[in-house]
Amino acid sequence: MTSHVMNTYGRLPMALSHGRGCRVWDTDGKEYLDGLGGIAVNTLGHAHPKLVPALQDQVAKMIHCSNYYAAPMQETLAAKLCDLSGLDAVFFCSTGLEANEGALKIARKFGHDRGIDRPEIIVYDKAFHGRSIATLSATGNPKVQKGFEPLVEGFVRLPLNDLDAVRAAVHGNPNIVAIFLETIQGEGGINPTRIEVLQGLRQICDQHNLLLMLDEVQCGIGRTGKWFAHQWAGIQPDVMPLAKGLGSGVPIGAIVAGPRAKDVLQPGNHGTTFGGNPLAMRAGIETLRIMEEEGLLANAAAMGERICKGVAEGLRGVAGLKEIRGQGLMIGIELDRPCGDLLLKAAQAGLLISITADSVIRLLPALILRAAEADEIVAKLVPLVRDFLRNVPQDKP
Repeated sequence: MTSHVMNTYGRLPMALSHGRGCRVWDTDGKEYLDGLGGIAVNTLGHAHPKLVPALQDQVAKMIHCSNYYAAPMQETLAAKLCDLSGLDAVFFCSTGLEANEGALKIARKFGHDRGIDRPEIIVYDKAFHGRSIATLSATGNPKVQKGFEPLVEGFVRLPLNDLDAVRAAVHGNPNIVAIFLETIQGEGGINPTRIEVLQGLRQICDQHNLLLMLDEVQCGIGRTGKWFAHQWAGIQPDVMPLAKGLGSGVPIGAIVAGPRAKDVLQPGNHGTTFGGNPLAMRAGIETLRIMEEEGLLANAAAMGERICKGVAEGLRGVAGLKEIRGQGLMIGIELDRPCGDLLLKAAQAGLLISITADSVIRLLPALILRAAEADEIVAKLVPLVRDFLRNVPQDKP
């Protein structure tokens, strides 16, 4: 059968039909436990009984409205995000890529407003910020960049968790205006920025009047057990891009900004057609409300700990397990060899997962995950990993 969809994804041989809670079914009726959550998007799982009627109500009222007009729900959701983050103002868009692109624009204009003609931004190895020309230039993955050169200039790339490298780069380069990083790298393999490094970056930015821009597109919205992953370090960024989990599946992005950055963009500097539309705003408002009502931050922390302990016990002494890392329900299990084959094997066993950075099993289940489901993830995954490590040689290309 000829497909008329561009060949941009290496898809598994299945199509999902519907879901309920943390379970989904394919078009053949096979059931799966969803350990991926739409890649950290389905915060409330599937068909949440409080979210569905709210979205049905909104669809019957208004789906889209131009930003020519006042937008009360934008004000409501922005106020909530500012309350949760301690920051001051929000710009709404539709995706994480757009949020990151907007953050880069803020950084450049922040520099130009200070008289810097060629502003530069510190970014990191293994980072992933999107696939537009600017965000893939900021991304630290040659595979993502290949074939799209020339890349956008103005980025200084450093290794993660190296404050001395940051100090040296800033000291020797007056054009640097911002430091841009994921609080926990997602696509790069679930690599957390250490707490003391986040605190050090905040100090460096304050000393040099730079913007600290923390990409929380994947690790934000309660996934780590706090509203935003940087809150574990007790700091605040100047700019925080959000997306994925904020709308529980409805496309939404946001740039949340503090005092140093909130007034950089003025009318005419930035805009969007779909950003801030009523359906997305209702999804965001209801998602945050339900998360609070159901105590999902504490649940994310507890269920993440339960999964990590279960996997560690199940794989204790197994050669080939390198590390289990992450926080809350953002978990990476690194093996010592490429493990892309586990994607299909897990699906055949009734479990949806992700493989990222070639050798890291990534788990990003819905924050409504229950203890029995956490145990089921462990029970399905551990035998697959044991068997894989026993039978697939380390040097397999």
